[in-house]
Amino acid sequence: MPLLPPNYLDCVVAIGVGRDPAKRQWIGTGFFYGLDSGETDDKGNKFYTVFLVSNKHVFEGLKTAYIKLNSHDGTSSKDYEIDLIAKNGKELWIGHPDTEVDVAASWINAGFLSKDQRKFSFFVDESQVLDSDTLAASSVSEGDDVFLLGFPMGMVDRVRQYTICRSGSIARISDVKAKQSKEILVDGLVFPGNSGGPVVTKPELLAVSGQEPYRSAHLLGVVSYYVPYQDVARSDQTKRPRMIFEENSGLTSVVPAQFVRETVILGKNRLKNRIAQRKHQAKKKKQQDEQADAADA
Repeated sequence: MPLLPPNYLDCVVAIGVGRDPAKRQWIGTGFFYGLDSGETDDKGNKFYTVFLVSNKHVFEGLKTAYIKLNSHDGTSSKDYEIDLIAKNGKELWIGHPDTEVDVAASWINAGFLSKDQRKFSFFVDESQVLDSDTLAASSVSEGDDVFLLGFPMGMVDRVRQYTICRSGSIARISDVKAKQSKEILVDGLVFPGNSGGPVVTKPELLAVSGQEPYRSAHLLGVVSYYVPYQDVARSDQTKRPRMIFEENSGLTSVVPAQFVRETVILGKNRLKNRIAQRKHQAKKKKQQDEQADAADA
């Protein structure tokens, strides 16, 4: 029985840079997150506004990036260019307003991707995400297992995208549940390229007496970076430090999903304002054209 919902793998994308596909470098990971748009089809099915979520440090300094998506038939993939800077120089992505929170989001035209026969999914905001309230009320605790999804060390196949799934366990989360910290610590190895990848709870079947296991696979947070430790090499003669080695401690800093949710809500509000402005400008231009036509007549 699979413990990771298969469609979660389709939520995850590699993020790359470089216009030449043959030389493209895959520098990070992102995933799709869906917010209820407030609209439905004639059958009552909800429409969602979809965002690409990653880290600020993945998006910063980039004018464009590329994401890789598989085809519906699963035989190939295609890279899509994502504009991160508008023609007026403003950022098209939005970061969490707290400088300590390493989360960024950019709106994605999911309808276009669907029409282009791309296979993708997204984490559903109201049912697949552990926000601060649901996390605090849950039985999730230290020692629980998690899945870390992404593309460590740029390990991306050119023909088809295969998300890499690694296992870890929660090392510290009680302070986050008490709303005293902005960082979950996970005992799990990640590497450059994993940044921006989702961390998902692993359904538990057993628990100690008196406790209920957490039985759902939900978005817990987003990988930010591995926690390093430093080892110093000293000279035998002078006793002075000569070289500092930085190593991966095996601990991973994870931004809680609550901050992801806050960021995409800000993105959705900014998108609504942008659409309203464009409609207003189009209406104003139409009125000016009609007035000009009337004057000519």
